Amino acid sequence: MTRGSIVQAVAATGTVNPVTTVQVGTYVSGPIIAIYVDFNSQVNAGELMAKIDPRPFAAQVALAQAALANAEAQLRKDEANLSYQRLTYGRDALLVKQAVISQDQLDNQRSVFDQAVAQVGLDHASVQQQRANLNAAQLNLNYTNIRAPVDGTVVSRNVDVGQTVAASFQTPTLFLVAKDLTKMQVDSNVSESDVGGVRVSQPVDFTVGAYSAKIFQGTVVQVRKAPITVQNVVTYDVVANVSNPELLLMPGMTANVSIITARRDNVLRVPLRALSFVPYRQVTPGNQDFQQSDQHSARVWLDVNGKLQPRRFIRGVDDGTNVEVVDGDLKPGETIVIDTIGSRPAGSSHSVAGGPHFPHM
Repeated sequence: MTRGSIVQAVAATGTVNPVTTVQVGTYVSGPIIAIYVDFNSQVNAGELMAKIDPRPFAAQVALAQAALANAEAQLRKDEANLSYQRLTYGRDALLVKQAVISQDQLDNQRSVFDQAVAQVGLDHASVQQQRANLNAAQLNLNYTNIRAPVDGTVVSRNVDVGQTVAASFQTPTLFLVAKDLTKMQVDSNVSESDVGGVRVSQPVDFTVGAYSAKIFQGTVVQVRKAPITVQNVVTYDVVANVSNPELLLMPGMTANVSIITARRDNVLRVPLRALSFVPYRQVTPGNQDFQQSDQHSARVWLDVNGKLQPRRFIRGVDDGTNVEVVDGDLKPGETIVIDTIGSRPAGSSHSVAGGPHFPHM
C-alpha cells in the first residue's frame, strides 16, 4: 500500500470540430460563372469567393434606373404645373375681389390647384418607390458577388462553375468557412450514467488516430442539456475547447476522450482487487469486520506476520485500478492481501486463511 495520485475520468468518444463555422450562401439564383477559392483556401472578410452571372440583375438595375428617371421627370412636370396653378389661383382671387370673375370660377380654380398639389404628392411617392426598386435591384446585383463573411479557412465547397443555384425557399450553402482552426473544440457523447460527474472547467485529455502517441489537452466549456437518443441510448454533448497551434487537429477527426472528473495527489491508495478478496472460512454472518465493501466504505485484509487481519476504511475516488483511502486505520507500507495461494477445498474460490503464501500489494 503506497501513496500516489489517483485520477478519476469519464471515457467517451467525440469529434473534433472548429469552434466557429460560417455557412456561405447566396440570396439570388443563377448560374455560377466563376469560383475564386477552393478547399483549404485562406480568405479574408469581404474577399470575393464566387460570382453568379450578373447580366439579368444588371438589366433589372437599368430598368429600375429608367423607371426612376421617368418618375422624377413626371414629378418635375407636375411641380411646374403646380406652380402655374398656384399663380392662377392667386390671380383669380384678386379678380373676384374686383368683381371681374365670379366666385364659381374661383372655386373651380381652387379645385384645379388642389388636384395639382395632390398629383405632386403622388409623384413624390412614386419617386420614392422607384428609388427603393432601384436599391433592391442594385442589392441583388451586388449579391451576385459571393464574398467571405469572416476571416478563415474554406473547409467545404459545394458548388462548381456552370452549376445553377436556386435561392427560392432556403439559401443554398455554397461554402463552409472555419473562422480559426488554431482553436478547436471536441464534442463528446457522454452517457447519461456518467454525465452527472462532468462539470465546466474540468480538464480533458484525448487522442486521435492520426497521432495516437500524442495526448491533446483541453477544458470542458459546456455540458449541453439537450439529450441525444440513438437506438434508446441517451447521451449528452460535452464540449471541450482545445488549442491547435500546429494545426494537427482537423475537422471531423474522431477523438478518444478522457474527462478528468476528480484528481487526488499524494493520497493513500488501495488496489481495487483487494476489496473483493474474502478468505475461505473466515466470513462470519453478522460480523461487521467481514462485510463486503459498499459505495462509501470498504474492507481489506492485511498480512500481519503471516496472519490475516481485516481493516475497514472510508473510500474516495478510484481510477479503475486503485481507490483512495479517505479515512481509516491504514498506513503506508502495510501489506494488503489480494488473494491466497495454496490448497483449496473443492468448489472454493480461496484457500484457508493463514500460512505464508499471500499474494499481496
